[in-house]
Amino acid sequence: MAVIDPSNRGLRLTTRYLVLSLIALIFIFPLVFMVVSSLKPDQQLLADTASLRAFLPVGDISLDNYVAAFERAPVGLFVFNSVLVTGVTVLLSLLVCSLAGFAFVFMEWRGQGLVLSIILATLIVPFETIAIPLLLIVNQLPWIGLDGFSIGWLNSYQVQILPWTADGLTIFLFVQYFRDLPRELIEAARVEGASWWMIYRRVVMPLAGPVLATAAILKFLVMYNQYLWPLMVVQEESYRPVMVGLQYFFQLNRAWGEIMAYLSLITLPVLIFYIMLQRAFISSIASTGVKG
Repeated sequence: MAVIDPSNRGLRLTTRYLVLSLIALIFIFPLVFMVVSSLKPDQQLLADTASLRAFLPVGDISLDNYVAAFERAPVGLFVFNSVLVTGVTVLLSLLVCSLAGFAFVFMEWRGQGLVLSIILATLIVPFETIAIPLLLIVNQLPWIGLDGFSIGWLNSYQVQILPWTADGLTIFLFVQYFRDLPRELIEAARVEGASWWMIYRRVVMPLAGPVLATAAILKFLVMYNQYLWPLMVVQEESYRPVMVGLQYFFQLNRAWGEIMAYLSLITLPVLIFYIMLQRAFISSIASTGVKG
């Protein structure tokens, strides 16, 4: 029987942690630069970029850039709009795409393979090719809201949400994950008389924690960074997201400290969401599983 040398094992673990720490530092440097730069006046910020002082909170440090950022643009409103649109879109996307993936994997119906192929083919179609047709469509759709019946979705939340509730990549992720689940679970539930909805809700989805977290993170990043579509369909300031709001800081007097402060503020929801989903991802792997 081979004996593992504790010293070699400790050396390997130490080397692994050092490499991972180095990689983490490489990825965290831009965030550190952004936050530190947001605390400096423009003159000092530009001067410090030529040295390591750019990553250190030294010199004339203050929160003036944050105050100026809120004075220049309604930052809180932009963050609220992006969080609302992104959050609702992620929830609807997880529901719609998981139902679609469930139907493709566990149910049999005519044209199933053809429809899935068409959906996957949309992955190679760039958004710019469908932007104008999509804009013309949403401008003619009816809507019943708090203000009553209206035609056209421009300058609204739904025009930023509903066109993105389903996409080929998210459906593909659910299809691939559901295919790896044991069919015996579904067959046993069907023998017990469970409906398709009950199987989806009580058998399949409790085991789908990893794919839910993965799809949610990918969808969140795409929606939170949306720029072209909101720029086309939203002209009123009250509905603008954070990426469209960034143009406020490039008009008239450009202040790099204020830009860094704005970027720091709009990055905070992304970090919070990622940390929450990372914990959910780890806990789902630890708590779910299928035993033979």
